[in-house]
Amino acid sequence: MNLAKSLAGHDRNHYYAVIREEEENVYLANGTTKPCEHPKKKRRKHIQIIKRLPEEVSALLKEAAGTDDRVLASAIKMYEQYLKREKD
Repeated sequence: MNLAKSLAGHDRNHYYAVIREEEENVYLANGTTKPCEHPKKKRRKHIQIIKRLPEEVSALLKEAAGTDDRVLASAIKMYEQYLKREKD
């Protein structure tokens, strides 16, 4: 499972996990406002896939496997905290 940053729309600069991929679209969930049961449909060109994730975030995303909203939300929160630490 990949993590992605929204580049366009009202959710710009928000982080999501990519639940499902199609040719032109991806389906995103964050575990809170967009649960895995009702993912957000977004065009591929409007997201940026995050390729370099910390180990602990990768492990949580593998554990969630696209079904556990709480684990998904905590992985995204952990990644945001990681970015904040790197910025400081």
